[in-house]
Amino acid sequence: MDVLTQGVQEGVPWCMPFADDIVLIDDTREGLNDKLELWRLALETKGFRISRNKSEYMECRFSGRETESEVEVRIDSHLVPKVDKFRYLSSVIQADEELDGDVGHRVGVTWAKWRLASGALCDPKISPRMKGKFYRSIVRPAMLYGAECWAVKKTHVRRLHAAEMQMLRWMCGKRMLIGFRTKLSDVR
Repeated sequence: MDVLTQGVQEGVPWCMPFADDIVLIDDTREGLNDKLELWRLALETKGFRISRNKSEYMECRFSGRETESEVEVRIDSHLVPKVDKFRYLSSVIQADEELDGDVGHRVGVTWAKWRLASGALCDPKISPRMKGKFYRSIVRPAMLYGAECWAVKKTHVRRLHAAEMQMLRWMCGKRMLIGFRTKLSDVR
């Protein structure tokens, strides 16, 4: 891909290709249309095609200024739909600069990992120490993937903490009762 598009690639963050995904960034929609046309020509002359159905764009107004509303983003003659969030490299990026989508996605991925491993994690024959090691090496990294660059709020921390506590309680064979609180130190 790098060899095919070396004439149209710009440096990070304006152009970020990864496998078959490409992120193009520009200040204006006209600039984005120009970049898309350059990429389309570069790829189609080599026999490749940009997917018109999977392509989408997201507009972020970090500067707070209004943008031109009459310009539409197009690939050739196909209108590219505008979205409020999209996934790139297992992260959810939102136009409103929030993390709610990414945190929700990470919690969902963690529950999927939990379901895959619940046979071992909920087995009373396996020692709690071994369950803890398994949890820390398989389940927790799924929750915290990409979290080192998050600017979290208390609501995000509470949501991650609640999911983790529920998993740890199930792992220990406990269920949440009214008035029963669990601390991380009690379960580890």
